[in-house]
Amino acid sequence: MEPLSYTPQPNLDAIFAALADPTRRGILARLAQGDASVSELASPFNISQPAVSKHLKVLERAGLITRGIDEQRRPARLQARAMGDAAAWLEHFRTFWGTSFDQLDHVLEGLKSKQKDHQND
Repeated sequence: MEPLSYTPQPNLDAIFAALADPTRRGILARLAQGDASVSELASPFNISQPAVSKHLKVLERAGLITRGIDEQRRPARLQARAMGDAAAWLEHFRTFWGTSFDQLDHVLEGLKSKQKDHQND
């Protein structure tokens, strides 16, 4: 397996910290359907609008959303780039996972073969 190099990405910690909270993941899932106001985002959760606003600030600092101004409301909008940064970082491990699963398959096949040999003796 080829060694992985690591290039620090300052915003990656903020992205993963933001994604660690289930409410924020729910907000992102809702924003994937389109822009939404704080009250629209608060409605499916049992939390106040100020609590949603705090979650939105975390998501905004991580670069996962932007906030606009549309007359008297500030709709939130999903931003794909930050999510892409996290996905790209995780993609580096796909090779590791694939190799690990291939090695496990090889070990299991060897065990099955030995078990068959013992049963045939």
